[in-house]
Amino acid sequence: MAETHKVIFYPVGNGDTTQIVLSAGRRVLFDFRHTGKAEDSDEPEIDLKAHLKEELDNAGRDYFDVVAFTHADLDHIQGSTDFFELQHAKKYQGDGRVKINELWVPAAMLLEEADNDHQQEEYILLRQEARHRLLEGKDILVFSKPQALANWLEPRLKERGESASARDHLFIDAGTIVPGFSLENDDVEFFCHSPFIKHCDEGDIIRNRASLVFNVRFRANGEHYDYLEVGDATWEDIEDIVNITKYHKNEDRLAWDLYNIPHHCSYLALNEDGQKGDKETEPKPLVKKLLLAGKQDAYIISSSKPIPDIKESYDQVQPPHIQTRNAYEKYLSEVGGRKFLVTMEEPNANKPEPIVFEVSSGGVTWKRSAAIGAPTIITSTPPRAGYRAG
Repeated sequence: MAETHKVIFYPVGNGDTTQIVLSAGRRVLFDFRHTGKAEDSDEPEIDLKAHLKEELDNAGRDYFDVVAFTHADLDHIQGSTDFFELQHAKKYQGDGRVKINELWVPAAMLLEEADNDHQQEEYILLRQEARHRLLEGKDILVFSKPQALANWLEPRLKERGESASARDHLFIDAGTIVPGFSLENDDVEFFCHSPFIKHCDEGDIIRNRASLVFNVRFRANGEHYDYLEVGDATWEDIEDIVNITKYHKNEDRLAWDLYNIPHHCSYLALNEDGQKGDKETEPKPLVKKLLLAGKQDAYIISSSKPIPDIKESYDQVQPPHIQTRNAYEKYLSEVGGRKFLVTMEEPNANKPEPIVFEVSSGGVTWKRSAAIGAPTIITSTPPRAGYRAG
């Protein structure tokens, strides 16, 4: 049977929710953002809770195989503690809550301490959940193991009569493939680009810099296709990733057919503060290398509000930034890519719908919505060997 995988990007405003549905049925959800106003049918944001519940019901499921929170900013976790079942307390169980078979989190989510003005209740609950699962030794993977986390964990393991290394199998280092999925058995593998230990061991934790970043590689009938899931990484993180990946001769992990760009098309994913540009943001050199690693017929997705090319957009302070969109479109054109897509623009800004890609032997296929007429299918060609380094 031919393999067909799906990657689905949901229109949740300036926020992130992406689902991977593998050909054999396993489901991986990256981030979750549901706002109460989305339940009003007049609002453009999707009612994420209702939509995901319907998808799961249709699949005969009450769980995701994996839920990964790239980091703890509200636009990546909002509404999650009302939607998901949490193992650490009975009050968050049952009542139609969706189960998480395995939780993926960066180490920062277990460590971060902040004053009450800078912590949302939802983050505190997710931190409690992650700590509970780690201590219980099941249903979780934690990405990176900084010394600060070891200092927290080891005394608690000692109290339980367990060795300091008893949870080592639950920690995943950058530069490795995540266990539990393989190209041989699942037609997918997750290569962890980040976080690095230094993101939690060098002073204050900065959530964006400690985000989960993956190369997701799909296999479909012998061909490989690559999806970059980048959380809210900054330009500094991207340059680190490119440098380290090249040093370890893993350049193929920088290639992409799909690229979910960081931080809702913020210019800070391309260049430093104050360098937005008048008409176009100029990427830092190693960020440019990543952009030029796009394959022919690739797509860029901005999980954000609409980005119209009008005069007012050029003065906008908060993302999305039109100057940054212009830069992404420029480099997408240079590699022969297909289209820059915005979650809150498709098929239109009044009532956007999930952006759905199918990954199969024919390539990466954008299944355009029928809401604007007859459904249209745009397909990439199979990837060439290697990637463009620029």
